[in-house]
Amino acid sequence: MPALTKDDALWTLSLDEGENRFSPAFLDFVHDTLDEIAASSEPVALLTTGADKFFSNGLDLEWVMGNAEKLAWYVDRIHAMFEKVLTLPVPTVAAINGHAFGGGAMLAIAHDYRVMREDRGFFCFPEADIDIPFTEGMNALIQAKLTPQAQIASMTTGRRFSAADALAAGIVDATAPEADVVARAAALVTPLAGKKRTTIGAIKQRMFASASTALLTPLPADLTL
Repeated sequence: MPALTKDDALWTLSLDEGENRFSPAFLDFVHDTLDEIAASSEPVALLTTGADKFFSNGLDLEWVMGNAEKLAWYVDRIHAMFEKVLTLPVPTVAAINGHAFGGGAMLAIAHDYRVMREDRGFFCFPEADIDIPFTEGMNALIQAKLTPQAQIASMTTGRRFSAADALAAGIVDATAPEADVVARAAALVTPLAGKKRTTIGAIKQRMFASASTALLTPLPADLTL
């Protein structure tokens, strides 16, 4: 299961559940963690990372296939998770330790910064190859974070980006060897932990207003993949 650890101002959300797919229990834990961070008052920076060779592979398709009638509810929960990360009133960074696919890649880009392991793992939006169009909320999130060139290169191709390619495309902010990914990510955000929350929160809410609205708009009850 995921876990939250606190080391002074650096709070680390460790995703350690195999491929870290978005099961309902996974989503509950992450939502509760984000709510705890938002409700706290001390200087905090959030670092999110995975374990072994996975950051996250996104949607729990096995659960979806067995619970098709709950699909809209499920994707709404995922959208809400992305929105909370996107607008969290503290600095955030994803330490991408391994594969980040689909929803897992979207979770990574919802953070303020991204550091990717340079020797293993891919960043990929596979939707074009698996015939699952992006929702309007997912579109808005990606468009809020990537350049038009990177959107085309990643969203319409299903391309698997290595760390070097992701850096060149502006998808990630830095790369690092496996042993240094978390430390490099922590170095990006820890010095920013003392920024005033109300100010940072207002800046993010206004900066990402369109994406936030799209992500929080309920999906139709008859949603299908």
